[in-house]
Amino acid sequence: MSERLAPEQADSLPDVPEPAENPHLFGHAEHAAHIAGAYRTGKLHHALLLTGPKGIGKATFAFHIAHHLLSHPRGEDAPETFGQPDPSSSLARQVASGAHPAVLHLTRPYDERAKKFKSAITVDEVRRVGRFLSLRAHDDSYRVVIVDPADEMNRNAANALLKSLEEPPARAIFLLVSHSPGGLLPTIRSRCQVLRLAPLSETEIGSVLNSFGTGLPNAPEARRALLDRAGGSARQAILLAEHGGFDITEAADQFVGKARRDPLDAYRLADAVTGRDQTVTFEILNDHLLEKVARAATDAAAQGEGRRAARLAELWYEANSTIRETDTYNLDKRQHVVGLLNRIGDALSR
Repeated sequence: MSERLAPEQADSLPDVPEPAENPHLFGHAEHAAHIAGAYRTGKLHHALLLTGPKGIGKATFAFHIAHHLLSHPRGEDAPETFGQPDPSSSLARQVASGAHPAVLHLTRPYDERAKKFKSAITVDEVRRVGRFLSLRAHDDSYRVVIVDPADEMNRNAANALLKSLEEPPARAIFLLVSHSPGGLLPTIRSRCQVLRLAPLSETEIGSVLNSFGTGLPNAPEARRALLDRAGGSARQAILLAEHGGFDITEAADQFVGKARRDPLDAYRLADAVTGRDQTVTFEILNDHLLEKVARAATDAAAQGEGRRAARLAELWYEANSTIRETDTYNLDKRQHVVGLLNRIGDALSR
């Protein structure tokens, strides 16, 4: 792996480059062409809401937009497509390290006293936007604010950001990354142009894994199982291929799928993902269970089962809130896992 310049984030994975320093953008070519074209013609919206499943490259896309704008300060002279950033260039290194004066990246801050990342993007973080936008770029280039992910702003932070979105200065752009845009303030959504980024294709997932020297499994069954469970998410594919995600998700599926569930099975799975230095495996299980509920809610809605879809959607929001509370207040992760497995098993069996 090359030298890491970008600061660690709350969702960083070992040996995986941060979005700010990743020169590769897999997929999303159509949206990239749209942004490049809008910039060339002077029609670039001042706020873009980049939505789609977790792990498909939304934050990486945001940083590639920033790199495109800063590499070509005059829109009319900019190329019709994004170029690949040169990691050795001064611009790429400044953006990656968070030192570029025209890029402000807002994410969950690290709490030095608690020795962990805070559970939300705070209002103090968002207040940096006003100071940042008050400074004019020396070459009249864009100033870029990236909120990653916007879903993790608390209420005060969201209201503070809204004020900046309502009165945006010239030559400034907001790039909001969102896994669940329904959780954002409607007034924030209404001020953004929404770009719905699609899950990655099988070829694109393969390219992501190849870039890490892993690649897709050769065996057809294993290959299909990985692609099905990844759901078009590069992050999920990496977790499955590199961090024991297959065993964890298979055990979870078997447990919640049983009509009669043995409590000991839930505790065994909980022990496997909540031990010391098990942050990644804990995330794998939580993300998989949330995705399982989301898919079930989508299927129920498609089949006209409105009440069931609503119950599952409510369960998703409750489960997501429980996951955040467990992390914020250092609650018992083992009990959290056991309770979540049983609640989801009960909901899906109805």
